[in-house]
Parts: sequence; structure tokens; C-alpha cells
Amino acid sequence: MEGGELEMRRRRAADARTRMYRLAIAAMVVGLLGPVVTGQDGDLYTESDFLTRTRRLTIEGKRAGEGYYRPDGAKLVFQSEREPENPFYQIYVLDLETGDSRRISPGHGKTTCAFFQPGSSLIMYASTQHDPESKALQAAEIAFRESGEERRYAWDYDPEMEIYTFDQDTGKYTRLTDVRGYDAEGSYSPDGEWLVFTSMRDAYNRELTSDERKQLELDPSYFAEIYIMRADGLGQRRLTDVVGYDGGPFFSPDGSKIVWRRFDETGLIADVWTMNLDGSNQQQITDFRSMSWAPYFHPSGEYIFFASNKLGFTNFEVYIVDASGAKEPVRITYTDGFDGLPVPSPDGQVLSWTSNRAGGQAGQIFLGRWNHNKALEALAAAPPRRTSGNQGAAGGE
Repeated sequence: MEGGELEMRRRRAADARTRMYRLAIAAMVVGLLGPVVTGQDGDLYTESDFLTRTRRLTIEGKRAGEGYYRPDGAKLVFQSEREPENPFYQIYVLDLETGDSRRISPGHGKTTCAFFQPGSSLIMYASTQHDPESKALQAAEIAFRESGEERRYAWDYDPEMEIYTFDQDTGKYTRLTDVRGYDAEGSYSPDGEWLVFTSMRDAYNRELTSDERKQLELDPSYFAEIYIMRADGLGQRRLTDVVGYDGGPFFSPDGSKIVWRRFDETGLIADVWTMNLDGSNQQQITDFRSMSWAPYFHPSGEYIFFASNKLGFTNFEVYIVDASGAKEPVRITYTDGFDGLPVPSPDGQVLSWTSNRAGGQAGQIFLGRWNHNKALEALAAAPPRRTSGNQGAAGGE
């Protein structure tokens, strides 16, 4: 492939990834809330078949998202932009009984992707709080936003992003990773002994080719891979070794599998995959030929939630798919705009997700009562998965 054509493909991939994060992680979906639509494209169901008593959970701040439950279901940890002095995400804990919330990150730097450690008082999250440039970057971002100028939104794969824990009992912060490159998107195993996460350290720990240097400049996420480590940060080990972005990993309820999102080499298509804890038996679960991401197991282990823009680039909806990926996924949300980052409660009776269905361009966290029996019924009736011919397994290291 000629150099000019290769660079053009890279730029298209980077632009597509930028649009995806504009729509998805930051919920910067284009346009205002459209009308609720049901039963389109031959769907047999409506949103109320699966979700009832839907309500908005977070209100404060410019945006909020990525809410994950404490193992007893009493609290939710999430990220939100709501600090006057800091335009970037910080981490908060919401008491679902009282409605009270408090910030647990230090208030400076960038943060993302928090998760409760089972059986302890620790909360894991990613942060740049150690970066001496944090406050200067905050001030510069605030000044830029106040200037009235606009830039294309893109998720910031800051190479200073590292994984920390916060002890709710003592207030102590502990840094678990200390390697150049973005370390984030982490979660604990059900027994609390392991932590799986995304790292882009491979872009910084070796000499890159000239093409790779161009790729790093255009789209750092191209170098993202899945890693696993002990809960104390020891024994960090890489699990994936495939060209393109591997990220957003979570454990299955029994702790035997990892589910994550994998982008193809072009960065234009993402699908849901599963693998064993040693990186073996990598299996593709979806094949939508679209951006399918943010997978999370239901506590039963029988199916996986995920989000996809299969119906249109600016319309992300939540789907479920059987754990083996044998059937076609079933759509469960039917509201134009952004619905994504689905997470069930530990008892499987409630689903929370990020949505802009209340209007505006930024997302907040919503929740609703989840109909598990209807989900099983719908999955049982789903047709076999149609494939585009690129599905299959890929070995780990």
C-alpha cells in the first residue's frame, strides 16, 4: 500500500474513533433528543418489555457516566464533570439509599473508570493526579472553553494516566501502575484478587517504526492491549497481542472469563470478545459490522449487555447477547440518541446506563427495573448469529 493511501486510512480510522468517543464515552451525541421509537426495523419488542420505572439517577454537573455497583448493591461509583476548578472527570460515590454523593478522587488531574474491590474498602480508578502539569492543564482547558472556541471532541489517552486505589476507611491513595502510557479501564475479579485493565504502554516501551510513530500521533488507542495483574499491582502481564484497540475489560460473574471490546485494524469496527484469564480461547461474540462496545455480563452469566450504533452512527442502543455468541443480539433500548455503558446491579434486577434521553448533548446515568425472564425468553427466540466471515478465535500470547 502506498504511503499516502496508508496515511489516509489511518486518518479515517482516527476520525471514526474520535466520533465514537464524542458519541459514546463522553455522550456528546450530535443533536437534541429525538422522539422515542419502538418496534422499528422488524423488532419484536419495545423498551418497556425489558425496562420499567426508568428514571434519571444523576443530575449535578455537566455530564456523568460509567456507574458501577458496590458488590452489595448499596452504592454506585461513577465519573462526573462537576468541579468548578476542574473541567475533567472526577470520581464520586453515590449512596443509593440516601441519594448522597461524595468525591473520592483528589479533585485535580483527569480520572476515569472506577470500580469497587469486592471484600475491601478500596475503590480502583485511573488518574493523572501525580502529573505536575495537572493544574496547568485544567486552567488551559477552562480558558479554552470560556473563549467560545470549539474543537472536535476526542477521548484523551493521556500517557500519564495510571491506576490508583482509594481506601474509603483511611483516605489513603495507592498507585498500582507506574509505566509510561495510558493505563485505565480497569475492573476487579469477583473474588477481588485480580485486576484486568487496558494499557497503551507498548507505544512507549520500545522503539517504534516510522509508521507506528505516525499511528501514535493519529490514534494512540491503536496500541491498546488487555493486561491482568494482582490486586496489589504485582505480576502485570499482557493478555492480548492483536493489531488494533483492545479495551474495556470485565470479568464474568464466576471469574473464569474476561469480556472486552476489540476494534479491527482500521479502527472502524468494534465487537465484543471473551477469553480465559490467561489470554487463551479468544472468542468473538458479536459481528454487527458497527461499533459494538461496553460489554458487561449479567450476574447470571447467561448473557452480556453491550452498546452498538448498528442502527446509525449517532444512535447508540443497548443490546444483549448470549454468553457464547451463538444467537443474534436482542435490542433492549429504543430511544434515539445515546444509550450505552450498561451495568446491571449485583442482584440482576436493575440496569443502569448512560443516556442523553433527558435532552441536551451530554449524558447522565439512568436506571430501570430489569426483566431478566423476558431477556431469557427473547434470547431463546433469537435466530442464529449471522456472520460476515471474519469471526473466530484468536490466540493469546
